[in-house]
Amino acid sequence: GISVGLNKGHIVTKRDKVARPASRKGVLNKRVKFIRELVREVAGYAPYERRIQELLKVGKDKRALKLAKKKLGTHKRAKSKREEMA
Repeated sequence: GISVGLNKGHIVTKRDKVARPASRKGVLNKRVKFIRELVREVAGYAPYERRIQELLKVGKDKRALKLAKKKLGTHKRAKSKREEMA
């Protein structure tokens, strides 16, 4: 290599890093997915979830988002809940 510039230094081959367990955290596996679907089927929806569904049927998307945010605490969770209920 050369001694100055952006690409200076000894030339080496890049080694790909092994995926750490922390980077796989939260990935949904098929067993958990099945169990969650089963629980949803048996337990049904919470009252606030039914209200969100009604708001979405009427077309009040923003109101549904605001309700979800009030109940769940964060904007990100509220957005995903609204998508789930739609």
